[in-house]
Amino acid sequence: MKKIEAIIKPFKLDDVREALGELGITGMTVQEVKGFGRQKGHTELYRGAEYMVDFLPKVKVEIVVAKEDAERCVESIIESAHTGKIGDGKIFVTDVERVIRIRTGEEDEAAI
Repeated sequence: MKKIEAIIKPFKLDDVREALGELGITGMTVQEVKGFGRQKGHTELYRGAEYMVDFLPKVKVEIVVAKEDAERCVESIIESAHTGKIGDGKIFVTDVERVIRIRTGEEDEAAI
């Protein structure tokens, strides 16, 4: 199994959720996060004073899928989250050794 973590722009969340839903992904975890990459934040003007916004709002989407579904999910996230502008985000794919559904005790792919 694979865990896919995608850091995306907040306004792209619905597009990503719909795209993954079309692939049959039924569950995901979403968190509002802040961070920066190459864009290094930006400056804003407030009451005539300029200040630096170091950490930009992002959304982190986490899903765990069968190994054979991982590449389709990654491609779907890339297509639906892409704007072509700096700050589109990143995707991290890692191995998952074990998954357990607490309610039933099901394990691994049966628990996804």
